[in-house]
Amino acid sequence: MSLFIALSRNVAETSPTAEDPRLRTRLYSLSRETVWNTIQQLAGLQQGWKVIKLDSAAGLLEAEARTRLLKFVDDVTIRVSTATSERVSVDVHSRSRVGKGDLGTNARRIGKFLEELDSMLAPTQR
Repeated sequence: MSLFIALSRNVAETSPTAEDPRLRTRLYSLSRETVWNTIQQLAGLQQGWKVIKLDSAAGLLEAEARTRLLKFVDDVTIRVSTATSERVSVDVHSRSRVGKGDLGTNARRIGKFLEELDSMLAPTQR
């Protein structure tokens, strides 16, 4: 990540074609319920996270994540969707509430969460 981007971007999100492999939409060949339950469990274990909304019908989890040093609050949204008849997709969005740049905090947060999720669910494709 370039210094300019680190100082001027305060949001990160996954997409199927993200240049950064940490930020690619995850696909799992598991039931939506299994993926959803694992995400809820994992989000509850994240240091500094407070889950504020769970909507299992929509597959939506919203959380507040506090940064370690300055205790800034960032917003995290995780969405679980049926991608195909055999796959479930997971997308994550993380945005800082204050400041113009996050020094890569949001991308690292997403990458760490998805790495842990991958280790629990073993993705079929990245």
